[in-house]
Amino acid sequence: MNILMIAGFGDNASMYDPLLLTKLADHHALIPLNLPGFGAPPLAQNATLQTLGKWVCDQAIKQEATAIIAHSVASIIASIAARADGSPLQHILSLEGNLTAKDAYFSGRASEFDGPKAFRDWFLPRLTENAKDDPILARYANEVTKADPKALWELGNDAHAFSSVGHPGEFLNASARVTYVVNPDNCAEESMAWLSTSGISTTELPGASHWPTIDQPEILAAGILRALDRDS
Repeated sequence: MNILMIAGFGDNASMYDPLLLTKLADHHALIPLNLPGFGAPPLAQNATLQTLGKWVCDQAIKQEATAIIAHSVASIIASIAARADGSPLQHILSLEGNLTAKDAYFSGRASEFDGPKAFRDWFLPRLTENAKDDPILARYANEVTKADPKALWELGNDAHAFSSVGHPGEFLNASARVTYVVNPDNCAEESMAWLSTSGISTTELPGASHWPTIDQPEILAAGILRALDRDS
């Protein structure tokens, strides 16, 4: 099976490097994608959930991918890609993807700023301060410095607007088969309460960070393999 992998807000495909060394890569073709503006050249149009979702769908068609691993806000992008005309994507493996508005920890703040520079000037120092004693967050902060500021701000604004008028979890659940990977300690109570009644297949990773590909790649790989075997 060909499996696309896309990163969450401000990150890039480097977050999946440890997963490429696991037994998941022995059984399936893992295809890490840098989203436009986040490791790949920005789109000519604004970086919105819809434009990025269409781009991911085009990549899925090109790569003949039937599954996608999506982190955080990228789960919304994966949902849009799976719904697009001609999409081959049938299974979304969501790594703590947005379920409710409460999950927009960082992206949701972009709407408070009037432009890319203002948001970046607030966001990066905050990340750096929080990352002093957290190497996983420090890695994330470093990758965010490489993101296109305009794409970062545009995506954050659109993710905030999407969550304000809709329900990301319901949208995700209606888009494809879903496996939700989560450490409950990382997620908002409101989101966990919704997940418990959603019927979505869930794989728990106790003790994992919000980036389980970094700190629990082997355990994550085993969980994904079980989910793929269960649904095959």
